[in-house]
Amino acid sequence: MLYHWYEMSHVALKPARAVAESVRYLFDSPLNPLAHTPMGRHASAACEVFERTTRRYDKPVFGIGQTEVGRRNVAVTEQRVWERPFCRLVHFHRDLPAEEREADPKVLLVAPMSGHFATLLRGTVEALLPNHEVYITDWQDACAVPLSAGAFGLDDYIDYVRDMLQFFRGDVHVFAVCQPAVPVLSAVSLMEEDDDPATPLSAILAGGPIDTRVSPTTVNRVAVERGTEWFRRNVITNVPWPHDGVGRQVYPGFLQLSGFMSMNLDRHANAHKDLFMHLVHGDGDSAEKHRTFYDEYLAVMDLAAEFYLDTIERVFVRHALPLGAMTHRGRRVDPGAIRRTALMTIEGGKDDITGLGQCRAAHDLCTRLPAGRRLHLECPEVGHYGIFNGSRFRAEIAPAVAQFVRTFDPRAEMIPTRPAASRGAAGPVAGNYDPASVAFTFAPANDVAPVESEAAAASGPGPNVER
Repeated sequence: MLYHWYEMSHVALKPARAVAESVRYLFDSPLNPLAHTPMGRHASAACEVFERTTRRYDKPVFGIGQTEVGRRNVAVTEQRVWERPFCRLVHFHRDLPAEEREADPKVLLVAPMSGHFATLLRGTVEALLPNHEVYITDWQDACAVPLSAGAFGLDDYIDYVRDMLQFFRGDVHVFAVCQPAVPVLSAVSLMEEDDDPATPLSAILAGGPIDTRVSPTTVNRVAVERGTEWFRRNVITNVPWPHDGVGRQVYPGFLQLSGFMSMNLDRHANAHKDLFMHLVHGDGDSAEKHRTFYDEYLAVMDLAAEFYLDTIERVFVRHALPLGAMTHRGRRVDPGAIRRTALMTIEGGKDDITGLGQCRAAHDLCTRLPAGRRLHLECPEVGHYGIFNGSRFRAEIAPAVAQFVRTFDPRAEMIPTRPAASRGAAGPVAGNYDPASVAFTFAPANDVAPVESEAAAASGPGPNVER
């Protein structure tokens, strides 16, 4: 019934939103003499804030129409190249000669399936495009997947990852952001154990919960204290009509968003209060920055109940992967089998969603992987969002990823050297207003340059990691 109440509330507020929009247009009209008065600006601002906080946000679009390659503006188009009921693989096709595109390494960006759409990684894609052929997993909203498509659990997720890697026939570097680190490492482990020729050239794990016993965060503690059954009883509900997935059991996106916002409610409230004041004072740039970010952040998707509960149980409660108890369809997953796929991990020192050391734990599990095929990158003052997006990602982390990819790509000598992204170097946020820092952390975080481990720095250009 929870989902039904949500739908009813949304419908009930629709007339009020329509009125608010009409009043806002009235007070924004240049023909209205009240538009430039304090009363008019306050009324318009109040109506916009009300409408934005009560609307349902549709799935955003990537909207990446071009990139800069070798000081040239190159058109970019999205192409679906692989599709299953719960995921589509999207290729950002750059309008370049075939031989030039083929000279760049392929990167499979595995977006988190954790409530937000893959478009949350738009900045990640933009930073990688000048130097790579970029593909991304576009996970589908579970409420739009008919029951006839079957269930989708963590084992299915691993199958999807493995099938996508088969699509590239071994010519790809897989980049997992946060949640997919566990299924990606599992898929690569199984492929290595099978001597699968489609095993990726390298795996980059950014802020992934490989071992949540290390530096446990609020998210980790809540999962352990409440247990899987609590989540099954309290957050799992059925999709109502008229969605295509009517009857499917899901963890609704609106519930997950409510949970994260409630942990940091004062900051989200202050961000919206700031929006109101930006509108009143005519600070259009700051207001647009808020709109752009929250249009993305408040657009949420439902997760299949099987996948969500599997993840809670195996990743956060039982710590199956680091304890050697992870299985895939009854078969044990052994990261110790990885010996060819190079491994890079990225962590933020101020990440209070995935604690420091949780992702780095992957190196301890990959016991057969030579030290020369490893790299750990730590970003001391960067929060969760900053390890895959933002100014420091573009200026520091993306170039490190590009260098790591070059090191383990057979095209290494053919790959041209280009800037990591066309947005320029890192710098302070205009007006010191950054809504991303509000949304993706429970504590203050800054954008400070990342540093490699001492052993990695001492080893020169070749990747390494402190052991």
